[in-house]
Amino acid sequence: MAAAAKRLLWVDDEIDLLRPHLLFMQGRGYHVDAASNGDDAIELVRLNGYDLVLLDEQMPGRTGMEVLDEIRRLDPRVPVVMITKSEEDRTMTEAIGRRVADYLVKPTSPRQVLSVVTRLLEGGQLQQQVTAREFTQRFREMLGDRNAVRGWRQWSETYSELVDWELRLRDAGETGLLASLETLLDDFRREFCQFVCEDYGHWTSGAADRPPLSVDVVPQYLAPLLGPDQKALFIIIDCLRLDQWRSLLPLLEPIAQVEEALYYSILPTATPFSRNAIFSGMYPDGLAERLPGWWGFEGEGSLNATEAELFREHVQRVAGRELPIHYEKIFDAGDGEQMLRRLPSHLSQPGVTALVFNFVDLLTHGRTESSVLLEVARDKEALRALTRQWFERSEAFTAIREAMARGIPVLLTTDHGSIHCHRPATVFAKRDTTANLRYKFGDDLRAEDPSLAFSTNDEKVLRFPAGRAATNYVIAREDVFFVYPTKLRQYQARYRGSFLHGGISPEEMILPVALLTPR
Repeated sequence: MAAAAKRLLWVDDEIDLLRPHLLFMQGRGYHVDAASNGDDAIELVRLNGYDLVLLDEQMPGRTGMEVLDEIRRLDPRVPVVMITKSEEDRTMTEAIGRRVADYLVKPTSPRQVLSVVTRLLEGGQLQQQVTAREFTQRFREMLGDRNAVRGWRQWSETYSELVDWELRLRDAGETGLLASLETLLDDFRREFCQFVCEDYGHWTSGAADRPPLSVDVVPQYLAPLLGPDQKALFIIIDCLRLDQWRSLLPLLEPIAQVEEALYYSILPTATPFSRNAIFSGMYPDGLAERLPGWWGFEGEGSLNATEAELFREHVQRVAGRELPIHYEKIFDAGDGEQMLRRLPSHLSQPGVTALVFNFVDLLTHGRTESSVLLEVARDKEALRALTRQWFERSEAFTAIREAMARGIPVLLTTDHGSIHCHRPATVFAKRDTTANLRYKFGDDLRAEDPSLAFSTNDEKVLRFPAGRAATNYVIAREDVFFVYPTKLRQYQARYRGSFLHGGISPEEMILPVALLTPR
């Protein structure tokens, strides 16, 4: 059955002069009703459902703006295109403020009108068709390149493209193609994990060709902002995946120029290691030397208690001089409100203000413990949506707007991402083994399936300090989480489908670092 023609209402006191336009639109398959005054137009809207209204702004009797208000009352969702002879900014601003879908200035050609109507009524379908066609072509190319030899740059570029395709397919409503994309991502993730297992030890031992790592974030990306008398805002949003970051861009781009780069988190991809590495510029062995007693794995919170001190020393080394440093960690709205009260004073002084926001990490961990959070953050798409909703109303976004208003650059990044884990992997261990689900250290520790874990007994590969009792280090690959054979069913029921971090996957390791400058 053929789809019903889209219904248009064209309102203009000179409607007889627009007959060629009406016939042109009818010839393109649209049903077009016409009205020469506001009262008739309102009555037609009351009696009929329209897909779009073309409305003259200057008419005798009821003005276009008055008719617009009445149309909004009768049908708030119908798109209205305002057509006027006036090119004054005031008229355009008022129309946009009243939520018109578009704005045309007379004289208009039939093709101008068709272009606007097509974009508003058919744009989603056309976008879906184009996206599907482009993805199908690119999918075949990427499928053929699966076994290509890649360096770290190519892995970053490929993962970035896969993330963009997921967002594009979602936006276009092409959910049917997402299964093909997920299959490709599974293959990519498997090969990426193998690449990291083979090359990570070279990166940490000083290989010339290695990706920027957590230890490089401050010297490579923040240091260029630390000139004499310069001010900078440094924001870390804990546990932010690349796809979550990309979902925030539409909020940031209207107020800031955004320059994005990608870097790799060190292993394990967990806050005690990755975020400490950012703030200190040190691997765990350097931290253990700098902070005797730090190396203990008693809990993530205690292991990050010295970030402010480490960051101050790191910036001084990088800048070659002492700089004022302000550091705050924000866990909840109360912390955020207090931070915002202090922020104007901090930003008025030269130096660096560093802010750590823990909401996304708390959300990611909390969904495992809360059935409510599990329901609302069921998958990647839901997690992105929640992240965007939080960010839009967050103190982080407010702080960025404050910096942009003052002309102060912002460096925004994260310490690690997370991976949606679906597969349990059995490990055999003694009682001294650490409790983390994506990485474990302990004596006589091994994975039942070696292909699902990166295992080593050489602490130098991970740049861990020597002398610890643990002799084995096991880090999960892909989307697995570790379980013990004695608690297999308990762990499967509790953690299957959780977003976890600490392991090896592109979602956890390939991370955004973005420079925001005022528009």
